[in-house]
Amino acid sequence: MRGLASDVIFKIVSLFLVAMAVLAMFGKLKVPGQKHLTSRRCNSCGRFKIGKGPCACKKNGGPRQ
Repeated sequence: MRGLASDVIFKIVSLFLVAMAVLAMFGKLKVPGQKHLTSRRCNSCGRFKIGKGPCACKKNGGPRQ
């Protein structure tokens, strides 16, 4: 009976490690459009720009702190 419990624990730990490795591989993938998202930020305050007009910080006279 002792050998059976250790086999089950070994399988659980192995599956957990495999699952973590798969998640790590997905985490390293490059997201399409990521460069486009970072280029859509305001240069002075860092917020995302929505639309084609100027950022709200430039309308109000400078970056917010």
